[in-house]
Amino acid sequence: MKYENAVYPNREKLMELVNSKDTSPIVMVNLLKFRDIAEYRDGRDEKISGREAYMRYGAKMQPLVESRGGRFLVSAALKEVVIGEVEGLWDVVALMEYPSAAEFVAIASSPEVAEIGVDREAGLAGQLLILSNLR
Repeated sequence: MKYENAVYPNREKLMELVNSKDTSPIVMVNLLKFRDIAEYRDGRDEKISGREAYMRYGAKMQPLVESRGGRFLVSAALKEVVIGEVEGLWDVVALMEYPSAAEFVAIASSPEVAEIGVDREAGLAGQLLILSNLR
């Protein structure tokens, strides 16, 4: 199985979600890999870990998601692979519920998220984001 960590989704995938006729709730499975040291594109010289930078983003993101009908289900550090094999295990798994795929895109592409995304980008080495329907 091939996989590729990324920080941003590709446009085609987002358009599929925007155009989805499915209005049922979804859960996004986030597999997160953090940088050792956060790297801010704006040149700031903060010496914090990628995890710390991402958690700043998460603390601002949670109330934003909840105000639009979503909720955080769980976040946990990953320890080891029990079945299968992967090189470079992700650091955290987080599950977030959204009212629909379209609402996820609306939240993710909002000006509020763009504003707080600087910490997300600085902290993440990459992630996998997997959509799951709740049916």
